[in-house]
Amino acid sequence: KKEILVAPDPAKLLAYGLGYEDVVNALERNNNNRGAGFIEHNGAQWLLRIPGQAASMDDLGAIVIEEDDGLPVRIRDIGTVGLGKELRSGAATQNGREVVMSTVFMLIGENSRTVSAAVAERLEEIKPSLPSGITATAVYDRTGLVDKTLNTVRTNLIEGALLVIVVLFLFLGNVRAAILTAAVIPVAMLMTISGMVRSGVSANLMSLGALDFGLIVDGAVIIVENCLRRLSQAGRNGQMELKERLSVVYDATHEVIRPALFGVFIITAVYVPIFALTGVEGKMFHPMAITVVIALVSAMILSVTFVPAGVALLFRKPLEEKENLVVKGVRALYRPTLHIALRLRWAVVSAAVVLVVISGFAASRLGMEFVPNLDEGDIAMHALRIPGTSLDQSILQQKQLEERISEMPEVERVFAKIGTPEVATDAMPPSVADNFIMLKPRDDWPDSDKPKLQFVSELEEVVNKIPGNRYEFLQPIQMRFNELIAGVRSELAVKVFGDDFDQLIELGDAIESAISTVPGAADVAVEQATGLPVLTVVPNREALARYGLTISKVQDLVSTAMGGQVAGQLYEGDKRFDIVVRLDEEQRHKTDELLGLPVPFGGDSFVPLGELASVELLNGYNQITRENGKRRVVVTANVRGRDLGRFVRDVRAAINEQVDIPAGYWLEYGGTFKNLESAANRLSIVVPVTLLLIIGLLVMALNSFRDALIIFSGVPLALTGGIMALLVRGIPFSISAAVGFIALSGVAVLNGLVMVAFFRDLIAHGASVRDGIVEGALSRLRPVMMTALVASLGFVPMALNTGIGSEVQR
Repeated sequence: KKEILVAPDPAKLLAYGLGYEDVVNALERNNNNRGAGFIEHNGAQWLLRIPGQAASMDDLGAIVIEEDDGLPVRIRDIGTVGLGKELRSGAATQNGREVVMSTVFMLIGENSRTVSAAVAERLEEIKPSLPSGITATAVYDRTGLVDKTLNTVRTNLIEGALLVIVVLFLFLGNVRAAILTAAVIPVAMLMTISGMVRSGVSANLMSLGALDFGLIVDGAVIIVENCLRRLSQAGRNGQMELKERLSVVYDATHEVIRPALFGVFIITAVYVPIFALTGVEGKMFHPMAITVVIALVSAMILSVTFVPAGVALLFRKPLEEKENLVVKGVRALYRPTLHIALRLRWAVVSAAVVLVVISGFAASRLGMEFVPNLDEGDIAMHALRIPGTSLDQSILQQKQLEERISEMPEVERVFAKIGTPEVATDAMPPSVADNFIMLKPRDDWPDSDKPKLQFVSELEEVVNKIPGNRYEFLQPIQMRFNELIAGVRSELAVKVFGDDFDQLIELGDAIESAISTVPGAADVAVEQATGLPVLTVVPNREALARYGLTISKVQDLVSTAMGGQVAGQLYEGDKRFDIVVRLDEEQRHKTDELLGLPVPFGGDSFVPLGELASVELLNGYNQITRENGKRRVVVTANVRGRDLGRFVRDVRAAINEQVDIPAGYWLEYGGTFKNLESAANRLSIVVPVTLLLIIGLLVMALNSFRDALIIFSGVPLALTGGIMALLVRGIPFSISAAVGFIALSGVAVLNGLVMVAFFRDLIAHGASVRDGIVEGALSRLRPVMMTALVASLGFVPMALNTGIGSEVQR
């Protein structure tokens, strides 16, 4: 930042009997405009103004400090006035070159894609006005990541919709019926998008990530299938008039509307626990729950209005219910299986209970994480150098680092922010740098199948060859996310609280050693709390007393001479520049100049600073951090190759075993693990309440507690499949997985409700229990198979996709 530097020469100040305070006072007294009211003259009012502001550096140099034997002593007589620059506390580099970097901040509540597009447009407008040889390019724009995740969601939705339509064609055996049922998807999506707009929910990975078109058409499938069956039965006597068709469709819809509506309503109700999430997890998952609920409610409305009307209008000719080969094949396999299950019912029930128990045990062995890490495609590398490293040295080391990284064939570019920027939005010492490593598209890698973890290991090997640096590897958004929720950039933070800072540092070192022994621990480090070289001016109180001086006099002198003091501003048009008084750059870095600073006392007398104080180079604290008023030291760690939940469990065990925490000191665990713990605790309360609500809804739908429990027994059986899928794929349990289990519970209840409701109708019309079960199960086989298949196949693209963002949906 440009400034006007007034650099007094200590020798000249001493010669004229002046001090720094005199220079500052002279500048402040002789660089102001002032108004003096107004006067009236011949009916006019004249404003009275006394201009006194300096218009140039020559004007500043001409300012008189005082008289010496009748001659004026001006600023230019005791020093120089020229262009200077603010003491730098930060820098930016790219690909081994120093650059100027700006950051655009988005206001809370704004859309990142809209803001990024507007910034890019404005940047293009600015480029033509830049001086020759100056270019402005965007080095990081998360719009690309957003577009990639949306493309993944779009692909999953399209593929899921196609799979759903294929299932409808195969099982309904009627093109018009399949098209009518599938038509619910686009209409429900239009209603959903309208609801999202009204609710202020943007389209993103989280809001659209859990949409399953299979769930959306479940209610329509049940109604269309029953309407086709009833129309086929009623149309055996010839073609029916519209009024007759409407009557048959009405009766068919009424026959299944209760279980269908209750089923979809229950699927909607199972998303209630998500609304109970608070904090970061609530902000992440509330949009998803809102979107799914809007979609299911929209589909429910279409199922009882649009679908029955469409059936009555489209199917004018008599229908002949013919089962296609798929349905015949499934029925042929199911019939003997059903008879065997009824004959060996106790064995089947026992096997189911055993399966649930085994799955429960397997679930306890699953790892845990907050949400799966999204592969952003880029890497954020936090470089920590020795405390006290100068900015110039950090820039030199950073250039070397970037040159090494740029040589890797997978790297497109690398840029970094060092220290604290002019606007201190992200304060760091000059010894710390945030590196952003932008990777090429996978197709441009020498080995496109190389896992990202392997590349990070190779990158770590390259950068560790440069001495004096320590590194932490994350991703750009992940790093900021961790920092916002826990105040640290790593995935796990162990905070040590207490009174004695040296004791805290000692405990931090012991905890670091303990964590390093845990498998999966990476980038383990204690925050840099010590090792900062501090040049300390130690006042001699007895010497100060002899000269009648105060400590503040010494402090003010050193602060002005070395750090600088703003003594006004110089204007150039609309621009304004600070006028700063301090030593010039060459003298500032000399210790003997510091000791030779003249300290005024007793009127016109001076004494060198060296007579009043000593200068010592001490090893001081790099930072002292407090949380809730208590001192704390943080030990950070990232996790590689295993889940966060079990890693934290092992970390706790290692610390308890290896570290003795004295009385008055305590630990707290933070990072994304804290969010996982918070969400799990809240869900552990809300989910059982929701399950009880589901049972209550089932009782209301069937007027039977026994039947409700029978239907609900399908939920734990359904969950066994989800648990086994996680085990087979090696995926830890997460909040995203919990959402999937919630949806699964709703589908299981829907299928059971449709089946049991039909059993009850048959038994009520005189069938025996066994005959009612057999006939009902075979009659409802097609709709149950369709609802189960469309719901599950709608999720298949999410499970198999490997695009950006697929980790969260998987």
